[in-house]
Amino acid sequence: MPQQLQIGPHTVQPPVVLAPMAGITNAPFRTLCREFSGGAGLFVSEMITTRALVERHEKTMRLIHFDTAEKPRSIQLYGVDPATVGAAVRMIADEDLADHIDLNFGCPVPKVTRKGGGSALPYKRPLLRGILREAVRGAGALPVTMKMRKGIDDAHLTYLDAGRIAVEEGVTAIALHGRTAAQHYGGTADWEAIARLREAVPEIPVLGNGDIWSADDALRMVRATGVDGVVVGRGCLGRPWLFGDLVSAFRGDAEATGEVAYARPKLGAVAETMLRHARLLGEWLGDEARGVIDFRKHVAWYTKGFSVGSDLRRKLAVASSLAELSALLDQLDPSQPWPAGADGPRGRTAGRNRVVLPDGWLADPYDHTGVSAEAELDTSGG
Repeated sequence: MPQQLQIGPHTVQPPVVLAPMAGITNAPFRTLCREFSGGAGLFVSEMITTRALVERHEKTMRLIHFDTAEKPRSIQLYGVDPATVGAAVRMIADEDLADHIDLNFGCPVPKVTRKGGGSALPYKRPLLRGILREAVRGAGALPVTMKMRKGIDDAHLTYLDAGRIAVEEGVTAIALHGRTAAQHYGGTADWEAIARLREAVPEIPVLGNGDIWSADDALRMVRATGVDGVVVGRGCLGRPWLFGDLVSAFRGDAEATGEVAYARPKLGAVAETMLRHARLLGEWLGDEARGVIDFRKHVAWYTKGFSVGSDLRRKLAVASSLAELSALLDQLDPSQPWPAGADGPRGRTAGRNRVVLPDGWLADPYDHTGVSAEAELDTSGG
């Protein structure tokens, strides 16, 4: 079992990474996850659009804020134009905005893929190479990693070609989500593909992503694929303490039974974490009400499996102040134990079986004419 991961000069111990998730992995959520892990692991920002960063959009500049305790500071960038990506990376390096840069080639949502970005982009091999080359060149001493999917669909797999291109262009590590863009978040992640990538690019670390809902899942993935670490996304929704479980699992902690003592908080402890999460969001946004409103989407994830009446769930999901949220949480039974139904999938689980692409995108994997800086999104995050 790997005990640490080397990302350039940064040692990540244990080799566990929080996946960038739009609208989720902002500074407050990263703070919670980091607190539960005791500071161990690597926690990556929401997706930052290179165009918005270069143009210094207000929202984007807030999203790249890091707590003073965050080391290393990790930014994920999304872009489709090599020149713009290069400019954004140089800006990060020159202004000391981060210590590590991750590039997004895994997002399957239509607003990204219809521009030729995210999980659509690796199909255009020269474009992928151009972006990676500009990023690595502009980063200087900062390590550059990338996160990707298997490909657009089963007929257009790209991950092995993309892995070799990444090695050739000086990328430090690769994370592979074992699904195609067409799958979105449906079906089962293909861990065998992750193992094949690990064998194909032995020169750099490979991390696995997909269907890690518990620390046991993470250990199973490492044993099954031989990866150097894991990337956890939806598994931590409403479960920031999962990172404490991951630390224990990779460290080999065990009780007399031979099993790791994982966190199984009672409902009272969950409610305390919910309130702290909402409070942190308000402080980060500079507006208590906006913080509580932003927190609403987390309610169903935190309370999954617990016995919470439908009326109370509805009220929690429309709370608009910390006082109101606190009063509603006080109505929960704090002694209610962790239920069996609290584990398993959370967040998006549906597949679409279709990818929205630019016209003619699949005609020639070596022709990317028509993709320019104007094709980039002008907003970051969710």
